[in-house]
Formats: sequence, structure tokens, C-alpha cells
Amino acid sequence: MSAARFDPNCRACPRLAAHLDRVTETHPDYHARPVAAFGAARPRLLIVGLAPGMHGANRTGRPFTGDHAGILLYQTLHDLGLASQQMGAAPDDGLRLLGCRITNAVKCLPPENKPTGQEIRRCNAYLRAEIAALPADAVVLALGAVAHRAVLMALDLPPSRFPFAHGKVHRLAPGRRLVDCYHCSRYNTQTGRLTPIMFQRALRRARDLALN
Repeated sequence: MSAARFDPNCRACPRLAAHLDRVTETHPDYHARPVAAFGAARPRLLIVGLAPGMHGANRTGRPFTGDHAGILLYQTLHDLGLASQQMGAAPDDGLRLLGCRITNAVKCLPPENKPTGQEIRRCNAYLRAEIAALPADAVVLALGAVAHRAVLMALDLPPSRFPFAHGKVHRLAPGRRLVDCYHCSRYNTQTGRLTPIMFQRALRRARDLALN
């Protein structure tokens, strides 16, 4: 699988393209297209989520902006000195990321927030390019098992050697490390699977590895 430059008009996945067409019909003011990465151009820390949320990034056009998951993410980034403000509401809100960048394993909104394996593989060319553009010693933080596996796919590494585990740090290559964290979704936070303290610890660990 080769790397690919992000295409804001990509329609390579028929199911996702058809789904976005339906969303555009019911929500004509929504972004409803592939969502580009957001943040520093040459980050020391890359945060990888699953996919745009229906009323979050799919609406606003910026990762983790406008939905529940983004509330915890941007607040924690701000607390750790990685964001210029506590909240991300819209692409024109002035929010800047400091030394980090946010992207998704799948750039388009999938039905029921569940991309297929084929869609993850097809979209992986974009993630491959994003990781290849990182500094050699940059750290990747995977939010959830799908993002974790997508990062390994982008690096041609077998998942069996690097099983997902919250808080785990994987050494993938000289200088390259992957940190695992449960996704900061509404479900995970409301059920207590992921608490704000747990999330901050994982993100702090990734930040410290990236900066030291």
C-alpha cells in the first residue's frame, strides 16, 4: 500500500460516499466530506482517532470539533500545554494546537460510526503519508483499537506483535513509539471505562515521550 496525499473530494469508498450524499440531503449545511488533519505542520505528537462523528467533525470539518469526544480531548490538550484554548467549537474559533496534530484512521463519516475493514485499508494510504511526514522520533497516540491497528497497518507491522492495551507504550522502530488510549467517546466516558484522569495520564505520557 502506497502513501497518498489527502484528497478533500475522495469518493474511493462507495458505501461511505453514498452515506455522505444522504447526510448532505438531510443536513445541507454540514461539511459531509473527508475531514483533513488539524494542527502543527511538523508535530512531535500525532493523535489518531477513529473517524469523524456525525454531528462533530462531519458537521464542522475539523477533527473532534463540535461533539462530546472533543470536549475532553481539547480540554486535556489545553491542560497539558498542547492547545491554545480549552474548547474547539468551530474551524474559525482561533484554536491552535502546539506541537501536536489530530487525524483519523478513516477520514469520512461511516454509518453507525463503524467503518468496514476494506474502508480502513483503503483510507490507510492517507494515514501512511501522515506518519511518513512526521519527524523520526515523533510519538503516535492511538485513541482506540481501530486507530491502533490502522497505525500498525500504515507501518506494515503485524498487530499480533503489538496488542492494544490502554496506557501501553509500544516501541515500533528506532525513535518511533505508539501509545494506546481508550477512545474519548461519549460511551467510554459515561460508562467509566475512560475517566478524565485516565485520559490525561495517557496523553501526558505521550506528550512527555514526544518532548523528551
